[in-house]
Amino acid sequence: MNKKIRTVLYLSLIIVPVVILSVFFTKLWGGKSEKIPELKKIVIENNMTVEQFGRINNLPNPVLKEIFNLTTKSELSKRLDEYGTPERIESLTREKTAIASEQASKNWIKIPLKFFLWFLFLSAVFILSRKRKVNSRIRNGLYAMAILIFGVIMGSDPGPMGTVKDAIHLYATTGAVFKPRIIALSVFLVMVFLANKYICAWGCQAGTLQDLLFRINQDKKRKPVMFKQIKLPFVLTNTIRSAFLLVFTLSAFLWGTDIIEPFDPFKIYNPVHLGITGIIFLAILFPACMFVYRPWCHLFCPFGLAGWIIEKVSLFKIQVDYKTCI
Repeated sequence: MNKKIRTVLYLSLIIVPVVILSVFFTKLWGGKSEKIPELKKIVIENNMTVEQFGRINNLPNPVLKEIFNLTTKSELSKRLDEYGTPERIESLTREKTAIASEQASKNWIKIPLKFFLWFLFLSAVFILSRKRKVNSRIRNGLYAMAILIFGVIMGSDPGPMGTVKDAIHLYATTGAVFKPRIIALSVFLVMVFLANKYICAWGCQAGTLQDLLFRINQDKKRKPVMFKQIKLPFVLTNTIRSAFLLVFTLSAFLWGTDIIEPFDPFKIYNPVHLGITGIIFLAILFPACMFVYRPWCHLFCPFGLAGWIIEKVSLFKIQVDYKTCI
């Protein structure tokens, strides 16, 4: 078979099963969107009680308890204006309902299990790397395992990028800080501190997929089969990535818009929530990964930028002997 045709076939044999199996496992885990619903307009009227406020705005009592710090059921009959101005009440309501929605949207069995599997997998990769046991074939096999376990089976959430992206957007739109996400971000950054690029290089379900697609377009001598392969200069990619994060942050705070959400590449593992924009973007991105090394990671990923800062003080990192490496 022609090498170029075989390479295109490899692309299909990776992407198509990923999509089909991801749909299956998403339904198996319960089919949650893993995203909070958009907050509607909050209704506040004169002389309204807390109970009336909750009923009109479809807020359950546990959420009302969080918003108004209620201690007894009788406090539901208190007037709303006893708890502050309408602006203050609306702000608190948006914050607390956002946190409650985030809490309800997560699968709290899957998430700790996924982090446990990350710990086992990355520890094994670290040992293999230290023993210099990772050749090209083993590397591709490990990438395939990471894609299968952390993407296809365990789903798009959590992922390194989401811990930064969703934290910024949630705070910008509601003023809420979802503590489990901050804990997840801290765990990912600790991984970077301990072993440099290990979570991005070996554990990230989007990063490993991009890397594998780049490598299927190489022969045994690591020469490209189709066209030319490039790794963009770091100064260029980091400048674009920094500018993109700035634009994302400004759009979140100024207009409440998550500009990444429509074409989030992690949604390949939750394809039922991919819109037409996402489908078109991923149909361009993944073939492009065969020619440009990890384009999403290097040009757009917010966690990649955060991780790059922590990498400066990592305990274990690549050491280059410039007398030997010429």
